[in-house]
Amino acid sequence: MTDPPPRKSYRIEDLAHRSGTTVRTIRAYQDKNLLPRPRRQGRINLYSDLHLTRLRQITHLLDRGYTLASIGELLDAWDTGRGLGGVLGLVTEVEGPWTDEQPTRITRAELNARFGGVPDDDAVTEALELGVLEPVMDDSDTFLVPSPQELYVAVELHSAGVPLSAIAGHLRELRGDIEHIAARFLEFTTEHVFARYLDGPSHRTDAHADEAASLVRRLRPLARQTVDAELARAMRLFAVRHLRTGLAAGNPPKPSEGKRCVELPADVIGAVEALVGREQTSAFLALAAERELRARALDNMITKRHPDAVVDQIP
Repeated sequence: MTDPPPRKSYRIEDLAHRSGTTVRTIRAYQDKNLLPRPRRQGRINLYSDLHLTRLRQITHLLDRGYTLASIGELLDAWDTGRGLGGVLGLVTEVEGPWTDEQPTRITRAELNARFGGVPDDDAVTEALELGVLEPVMDDSDTFLVPSPQELYVAVELHSAGVPLSAIAGHLRELRGDIEHIAARFLEFTTEHVFARYLDGPSHRTDAHADEAASLVRRLRPLARQTVDAELARAMRLFAVRHLRTGLAAGNPPKPSEGKRCVELPADVIGAVEALVGREQTSAFLALAAERELRARALDNMITKRHPDAVVDQIP
């Protein structure tokens, strides 16, 4: 019978070097119970390949944007036998691409040519802020285009006469609406599909995680298919309505009554974002304006009936 190979042992300095981290970080992870305690040999702490693997897992999850608290829960799943491998497989599936588009690269000269041949540094800066373009390391004249379709739409709108600033503003507004749709779809599928994988430790095994990952692959295209179908229906409905209105009046159709862009001071927007979050800013401002209008309407009704009444005005 062959003896098993001896387990490798590392001092903390060696472990830090091999894992690409620091001694201070390793000790911090130990304090947060993210790492098992080392083996004590005399006055020396010795670590094993288990610690090295765990450190690499933590680094991998941190790079994906997970907090130390959520990493602790995942590692706890592993330590209690619920299967970290399956959970990481599910994480990989969810974080995978949700589109068949392949990113491309474009040079600054090519970008200028597509938008009329005139350089516009402000437009490029805004495109970078929106993520329509991404910088390329060590090459300031080349950009990554995550969604070639989105760039194509911007090119076509600009060639039709739409200013780049208006295109960027429209994208910001549209992105807020789309993020709301995505959040609602995830809430819906979580409630009716994935809740059973989240309720109770018995449903967090590798097998259950693999099944959930398979469902993600099946459900991934459904949101986009639904939005495509509903957008086509709505566009046909409103396009016909706009055309009839324009022909009947003999004038071009008026802007949509559903939403309009209004300029507000940047400090006001910043204060509201700090209060309720960026995703809720538009809804908060709309509700605040609606409340003010209703209050003024009530004041007006009281004043008409009792002209001498003193009505407190809302500041």
